[in-house]
Amino acid sequence: MEPLVALLHMVIAIMTFSKANKTVCTLRGEPVHPELWKDGDIIVGGVFSFHSSWEIRQLTYSIMPPPLKCISLNFRDFQYAQSMLFAIEEINNSSTLLPGVSLGYKIYDTCGSVAVGVRAAMALANGYEKMSVEGPCTKHAEVQAIIGDTTSSACMAISKGIGPFKLPLISHYATCECLSDKVKYPSFLRTIASDHYQSRALAELVRHFGWTWVGALRTDDDYGNNGMATFTKVAEQMGICLEYSLPFFRTYPEDKVIRIIEQIKSSNSRVIVGFLAHWDLEVLLHKFVEHNITGYQWVGTEAWISDSVIASMDKHHILQGAIGLAIPKTQVTGLQEFILDIKPLKSLGGAIFTEFWEALFQCKYSTKNDFVSTTPCTGNEELSQVQNLFTDMSLMPIFSNVYKGVYAVAYTLHDLLGCKEKCDSNKQPDPSTFLKHLRKVHFKTKDGEEVYFDENGDPVAKYDIINWQPSKKQHYEFVTVGLYDAYFLGIDRLAVNMLSILWTNNSTKVPVSVCSESCHPGTRKGVKKGKPICCYDCIPCTEGEISNTSDSVTCLRCHQDFWSNMQNDGCVKKETEFLSYEEIMGILLTTISVVGAFITIIIAVIFFRYKNTPIVKANNSELSFLLLFSLMLCFLCSLTFIGRPTEWSCMLRHTAFGITFVLCISCVLGKTIVVLMAFRATLPGSNVMKWFGPPPQRLSVFAFTLIQVLICVLWLTISPPFPFKNLKYFKEKIILECNVGSVVGFWAVLGYIGLLAILCFFLAFLARKLPDNFNEAKFITFSMLIFCAVWIAFIPAYVSSPGKFTVAVEIFAILASTYGMLFCIFIPKCYIILLKPDKNSKKHLMGKLPPRAL
Repeated sequence: MEPLVALLHMVIAIMTFSKANKTVCTLRGEPVHPELWKDGDIIVGGVFSFHSSWEIRQLTYSIMPPPLKCISLNFRDFQYAQSMLFAIEEINNSSTLLPGVSLGYKIYDTCGSVAVGVRAAMALANGYEKMSVEGPCTKHAEVQAIIGDTTSSACMAISKGIGPFKLPLISHYATCECLSDKVKYPSFLRTIASDHYQSRALAELVRHFGWTWVGALRTDDDYGNNGMATFTKVAEQMGICLEYSLPFFRTYPEDKVIRIIEQIKSSNSRVIVGFLAHWDLEVLLHKFVEHNITGYQWVGTEAWISDSVIASMDKHHILQGAIGLAIPKTQVTGLQEFILDIKPLKSLGGAIFTEFWEALFQCKYSTKNDFVSTTPCTGNEELSQVQNLFTDMSLMPIFSNVYKGVYAVAYTLHDLLGCKEKCDSNKQPDPSTFLKHLRKVHFKTKDGEEVYFDENGDPVAKYDIINWQPSKKQHYEFVTVGLYDAYFLGIDRLAVNMLSILWTNNSTKVPVSVCSESCHPGTRKGVKKGKPICCYDCIPCTEGEISNTSDSVTCLRCHQDFWSNMQNDGCVKKETEFLSYEEIMGILLTTISVVGAFITIIIAVIFFRYKNTPIVKANNSELSFLLLFSLMLCFLCSLTFIGRPTEWSCMLRHTAFGITFVLCISCVLGKTIVVLMAFRATLPGSNVMKWFGPPPQRLSVFAFTLIQVLICVLWLTISPPFPFKNLKYFKEKIILECNVGSVVGFWAVLGYIGLLAILCFFLAFLARKLPDNFNEAKFITFSMLIFCAVWIAFIPAYVSSPGKFTVAVEIFAILASTYGMLFCIFIPKCYIILLKPDKNSKKHLMGKLPPRAL
């Protein structure tokens, strides 16, 4: 209704103006007069809500609506007006600040209406005298600057109206971040910090207490909506989620309020962030009492956290333990006494003073014909006899903001008027110049407080952190438990004394308000589908990954040499595994190798002892001893596969294995060829044996072995074997093994051994029908059969065996094939030598043997 009335006034004024002579400047419509005024050389304007509401009337739209009738006197704004008057009186009494220049004031009542506030600002800019002036309406503003208004919405509307004229508006309580936009609000300044800082401070405060799941209520106006938008944005960046964010205005219908109540009741968050104007919270408190909404932890803004009226209203402890941001406590010497000295107001504004006096002392002025049902006013009442909102000085920091705003105007004038011994009273600055210098003003108050504006017209943000604690003297005591200073960076901005805080229900334990419980180390957060990021499941880290902090978002993979412990909250060094001499398998294989070598030595001793016997001398005893030596090396080379792999052991084990086995098989091959050629030599005219005597046999062994040596040299030169940490077979441990380096070199060594073994087996197979008395060819066939079978079986076993078992398979193949050759070739001869000496004779051996074979 109120905006419609203002709109009708504006339309009628425009229509009237259009009919007038455009060369005559005439005030159209009814003039608007100030409630408090005083003449001076330079006038400072003021807009305050002496009333918080207006009387609603039915409009006929046929006649001009009457002016608004304001109701519900607002004591707080009378205190603000008194603070402005105090500053002006103090400046006028100063002999140094503006000597020779007096400040006057015109203070308007906005009735809590944005439209009335704009109209008052226009009156301050243009004047309110109902007179006509020849020429266009271009003149200096009636006032040098305007102090006010209290709300952000009103300041936005006023600043848009007077901004183009560069007329400064200095607010003491409008905190909306939007007002820092100098494009939209070029002439707006304030002495209270912007919500840009307050919203961030609130988010940091909520995060400090570990609350990640909160609800929010905001006033449905520019102050609440803009402030909550910034808080929501910053909170999300800090990992805080809002379960709900609900708007509220004191004029909301009942059904809308009920929906808000039901939303709060159905929620599981235990913290409510209240970005509310104090009169909206007053209405909500009554509703919360009706619906028994208690036990919540409240976080408040400077708009209500230090408001004693709201504290006195909270009889049901709904806000007990509330914590929030308040403007830092400050004192202005003499201001409290001036505010409480109200009698001088009588000479400044008659009608408003009478209404104020009656509301203050709950009495009524009357005439002779009036019947007074309440206590009559005498005019001699004393403030010491009452205790109400006007006598409450808890908002002294806000009063100080008004005081600083007036002094900012005075110090700017001091600079522009060239004040030394006396100011030039005829040199009133134009608004544009004044605004430019006002932005740069920098001074200290008489109590030592530094005042200046940044590039956005805002002061530096500082907040006290206030906690509501029960008090015997009063319903609540506002206890300062911390400080927030935006001048500092990072965590240094916020300081809280946790031990001095009393939470809801008088508990010293910080309330918990989370959607999901904290995830312990060893787990990570997994966001629930369709839920905010604060609602999550705690998912255990997989093997090999850890999280060593609570509420970890991701699990970190351990370094390749480490593995996660059982709790997945730390990395431990992986167990290293290799075939060692200390374990049972290593001991067993070592024993078998040493026993094999020992048996070989015993057989060599036996052969040496009986070297002149026919069975030893048959088929080149020199090859037999060389074969025994190579077999012993084969047994011993298997020991190089046991133990921690090193660079030298890796190169030695494969090359020693390859060369010794080729030496061994070369000897067997030489013996096999000699047997075959011996029988060929029995043919008439054959002269074959001269090519297969001892020298050619030694040469063949040397040649076959030399080829393997060359292969090994090339292998070691191009890409030798090297120690290697195998991480593929087992995730939780490291297999230390020898990487073959060149795969081609490795299989070339094995392939060459296999080729010789197959050739030897083939030749021995051809000699299978030799006379029974000479059974060495048969035993060579069996030995080669065993050798080939072992190494054919070795290939799939080697490829598929994990870890150290790969090495064990290789050792087993070496030992098995070596034992096969040793037993098949030499044990039968040892049997004859030791147990059947009668068969160890030339006569027995020559039963079917060709003479040249001996």
